[in-house]
Amino acid sequence: MNRYWRLDRHPQGTDFAAALTLAEEPLRQPGDGEVLIRNHYLSLDAGTRLWMTSRTDGYQPPLPLGSPMKGLVLGEVVASRSPGVNPGDLVRAFGQWADHSLLRPEESVLRVLDRSVSDPRQHLGVLGPNALTAYVGLTETAATLPGETVLVSAAAGATGTLAAQIARNMGCRVIGLAGGAAKCRFLLEDLQLAAAVDYKAEDVAARLATLGPIHVYFDNVGGPLLDSVLPNMALAGRVAICGLIATYGAETPTPGPMHFDQVLMKRLTIKGFFAPDFWHRGDEVISRMRAWLDAGQIRMRFDVSHGLDAAPVAYGKLFSGANIGKVLVDLRNG
Repeated sequence: MNRYWRLDRHPQGTDFAAALTLAEEPLRQPGDGEVLIRNHYLSLDAGTRLWMTSRTDGYQPPLPLGSPMKGLVLGEVVASRSPGVNPGDLVRAFGQWADHSLLRPEESVLRVLDRSVSDPRQHLGVLGPNALTAYVGLTETAATLPGETVLVSAAAGATGTLAAQIARNMGCRVIGLAGGAAKCRFLLEDLQLAAAVDYKAEDVAARLATLGPIHVYFDNVGGPLLDSVLPNMALAGRVAICGLIATYGAETPTPGPMHFDQVLMKRLTIKGFFAPDFWHRGDEVISRMRAWLDAGQIRMRFDVSHGLDAAPVAYGKLFSGANIGKVLVDLRNG
């Protein structure tokens, strides 16, 4: 039997336990073109919250109610009827929140991974899609230059942690936005950022006025924080938007920023982007990140829960702000 989390209702706020049901079904062997993976880790990512809504204006259609919850997984191939993917391969793909994932490689962005990486979790961290988002967002979408001031929201989260370190490694002055004193200490002491702003305890707009002007804003959040940032942008500044966690749970469109006039007054460029736009850049970005990882110039903290049962509660950490770094569920002993 294969246990899996089934999406039975659209969550109300962050009550994921009421929306998901732990079900089971017979474990089916792969058909032509399919691969069966024993999931070792589930990667929990805030963007998948949109898949749980009824909204059809997102970057991907919502999941039908009654279907398995999907997400990024890391695991070992146990059976394959797909050329180029063999039993025993360590792979990463978009699979199911389950003990096993049955999928088609071409539909799930399956990647056979390098086993020489000492901590395989890094294939979901420094060497994973969050890194692709952070690297391309800074270097291409925002066209960041050495010496510029870069502000990163959700800077203690998975993508934000990487974006902040990449900007630091590029020779930028980096400011991190995070909620709570512990996260701000992490940004200053562990990531060695120039400054950290606690949006839960400080007037963000007023504090940024003492730290700006901001040339690049790498935004994972949207909502009121974006409103606080726009008046503090530099002339001809760039805003790269890869996440809108402040509004992911909304079932209807949400209002835009009150300070939208600053886009004109400051001649700002605002551009949205997603990692799937850049899957073809994977080898290039992994090579760059691997060099930094091996040199100790970039790191990822993991927030790990254990067992498939833990998935809904662990997922909730992304929206309550309880995590630092990448949220994973370890299924190896499940």
